[in-house]
Amino acid sequence: MLDIAVQAEPGWPDLDWDAIGARAAAAAVTQTPYGELATTDAMIEIAVRLTSDEEVHQLNAQYRQKDKPTNVLSFPMIEPDLIDALTQNSDDGEVLLGDIVLAHGVCAAEAAEKGITVEQHATHLIVHGVLHLLGYDHQGDSEAEAMESMERAALDTLGIPDPYLVRED
Repeated sequence: MLDIAVQAEPGWPDLDWDAIGARAAAAAVTQTPYGELATTDAMIEIAVRLTSDEEVHQLNAQYRQKDKPTNVLSFPMIEPDLIDALTQNSDDGEVLLGDIVLAHGVCAAEAAEKGITVEQHATHLIVHGVLHLLGYDHQGDSEAEAMESMERAALDTLGIPDPYLVRED
C-alpha cells in the first residue's frame, strides 16, 4: 500500500495535497512493472515536500552541483532492483521509497507558461518524481520517451492533458 505524506509550505495553494499526492503516486506506480506496490501489504512510503525556490536551489546545489532552483528533485532511498525484496522481507512491513521536493515559484511559473493550474503541474511533477524514485530517468532519447510515455498514461488516468504537447498559440 502506498503511504504518501505531503508537506506544503506557505505560498502553495490551499488544496488537499495529501490526496493529490496519493492519486499522483498511485497513477505513476501503476504504469510501471512495480504496479503491485499500490496494493501490497507492505507500507510503501513517499514523502513530498512543496517548498520554496530557495530551498530547492540549496538542495540542487548541494546534491546535483547545479546552482539554480529546479521544478522537482527526487531522492530515492533504495535501489529499484531491491524494491521487491524489501517489500517481501521488511521487518516492520514498511519501505521508505524516497522523497520528492517541488519548488513553488518554478512550478507556478511553468504552470502559467503552459496555461494550466499549479495543481495540474504539481501533479505531473509528483508523477515524474515517483518514476525517478522507481529508477526511471530521461538521460537519453529512449529513456526520455519511455518515461514520458508512462507520465502521459498516468496523467491520462487522472484526467490531466498530455504535458508534452506543444501548444499552438
